[in-house]
Amino acid sequence: MTISTELARRAATLREQINHYNYLYYVADNPEVPDAEYDRLFRELQQLEQNNPELLSPDSPTQRVGGQPLDKFDEVEHALPMLSLDNVFDEKELSAFDKRVREWLNSDQPQTYAAEPKLDGLAISIRYENGVLVQAATRGDGARGEDVTSNVRTIRSVPLKLHGEAIPAVVEVRGEIFMPKDGFEKLNKSQLENNKKVFVNPRNAAAGSLRQLNSKITASRPLEIYCYGIGYLEGMERPESHSQAMQQIADWGCRISPELQTLTGLEACYDYIQQLAERRDSLSYDIDGVVFKIDDTALQDRLGFVSRAPRWAIAYKFPAQEEMTTVEDIEIQVGRTGALTPVARLKPVFVGGVTVSNATLHNEDEIRRKDVRIGDTVIVRRAGDVIPEVVKVITSKRPDTVREFEMPRQCPVCGSDVEREEGEAVSRCSGGLFCGAQRKEAIKHFASRKALDIDGLGDKLVEQLVDAELIKDVADLFKLTAEEIAGLDRMGKKSAENLVNALQAAKETRLPRFLYALGIREVGEATARSLALNYPDLDSLMQARADSLIEIEDVGPVVAHHIETFFQQSHNREVIERLLAVGINWPREERAQVNAAVSGKTIVLTGTLEQMSRSEAKEKLLALGAKVSGSVSKKTDYVVTGADAGSKLTKAESLGIEVVGEDTLMQWLTQE
Repeated sequence: MTISTELARRAATLREQINHYNYLYYVADNPEVPDAEYDRLFRELQQLEQNNPELLSPDSPTQRVGGQPLDKFDEVEHALPMLSLDNVFDEKELSAFDKRVREWLNSDQPQTYAAEPKLDGLAISIRYENGVLVQAATRGDGARGEDVTSNVRTIRSVPLKLHGEAIPAVVEVRGEIFMPKDGFEKLNKSQLENNKKVFVNPRNAAAGSLRQLNSKITASRPLEIYCYGIGYLEGMERPESHSQAMQQIADWGCRISPELQTLTGLEACYDYIQQLAERRDSLSYDIDGVVFKIDDTALQDRLGFVSRAPRWAIAYKFPAQEEMTTVEDIEIQVGRTGALTPVARLKPVFVGGVTVSNATLHNEDEIRRKDVRIGDTVIVRRAGDVIPEVVKVITSKRPDTVREFEMPRQCPVCGSDVEREEGEAVSRCSGGLFCGAQRKEAIKHFASRKALDIDGLGDKLVEQLVDAELIKDVADLFKLTAEEIAGLDRMGKKSAENLVNALQAAKETRLPRFLYALGIREVGEATARSLALNYPDLDSLMQARADSLIEIEDVGPVVAHHIETFFQQSHNREVIERLLAVGINWPREERAQVNAAVSGKTIVLTGTLEQMSRSEAKEKLLALGAKVSGSVSKKTDYVVTGADAGSKLTKAESLGIEVVGEDTLMQWLTQE
């Protein structure tokens, strides 16, 4: 045995090991070795190939890093056309599609469909010969696309060599390349920090990253792939169904959507649409609908194609999350902390399932960066419960009559000077509680569910109370009489009495709620709890200085500064003294014994609990050292289910997360 043979065998072994570890990490989400071991093997292979260039092979993981920049992309003719899909936009149109399918098949039986999310990315066809990646091409016009092989090779979730034994001579694996939401946010943050152009949305970022002539740039971008089908195939029989084809793709080591399901009948399709729509915003990537395909391959062949779309598949489109409209004006909103937020008043447009007429512009710097002007045509985006925002100006449509925005020097509510601290993007009113806007928002926050939870004290009633000069700060709330309240618009005697009773009940609270209710900048629920545990005596907290506050978990230098500054203000101390004088009180906050079963674990609560509310359960779990999240992810340790658990339970089951009932929850809480 020669040394060169030994080296060749070692290189082959290293390639096989590293490709396997890549598959476990990027595709199966089940890493087998620590990063240090992976890096050691990778460096060994790199050194072997550098010293012995004849050992290099196309499937080597060292070849992902990107080569020399290209002058242009070559054109590729697809061996099998990459078809687009027709769209439907509601259940009626989906029903009509299903009816056409059954008529073409001359069948009255419910059809079986393969369903999966329609990713908002870029379609790709990856050609493997004898299991080795040899070419990757974009869809292009369906018949021809661009050769982006060197870029696709840099994507870690794309196998350079297929796994398994049943490897065809030639196969084109079709899929969608996309950029996850968190990767998109990090990329745009980096672009901003380096004074580079930011991307409008994850799809544009993915497309721009994949079409880089320099593959090293693509390699630096967080691109991923989900495969959705087989194109050209040579050397093996085509699977009998789409679901079997997807399983075959997965067996080869390619990523497929974990949301893929096989459904029989329209009702099952409607349920799938509803479930996915509810979870749309919690997914780690953007989707714009659902793709339904007749599962049986023989039936697909019978149905055939029309124009450039198959008769056996359809895309059900969700309401668009981005639309184009015009900026009619830019106004200022003043928040409870005095922050001045520019808001675009838009020509109403239907986006994300609702009619949008306002969109946040965040701050003055954002307006300048995006160059938003009154009269501009803009792209506005709304996703789930996120406040709509202007993401881009269409400068080619800018009229000559546009007006630039200027941040006011005086608060539009109280006339106080507007200040902007060095290093901050936000401008603030200096009026404090003397500013009507801040006063109203501060009182609304004080009464909110997570604060003192004053039942019946809604936003409109707060505004009436302030406008009628019945209250000037939160302490005045507890001096209100039923007669005063009953005199307000839409407030009767009974409603007024109920509110007075609710105010009396709210006096019995807990210190974390009280601290959160004060509205100290950047002090949320978790920070308020940490403060209460470390300073159970309010007086000692009010005397605390920033250098001691930063020793508390959840408190950094900025938050510590805000806390110290808040309690140093004489008017804030006066309000707190008046609140205590009217009877606000709480029991001493005791640090609960940490429960090893839940300490440090991330727990999600879903459904209706019988023995306590979810908010009560959350507080008790936090006291035991647990972390309580509102959404299920791969980082979740347990999901606690009550009655009528919904999509969170479904997601937990799909991710293999441990699901427990209320009995287990009670065992945790009672330290049993």
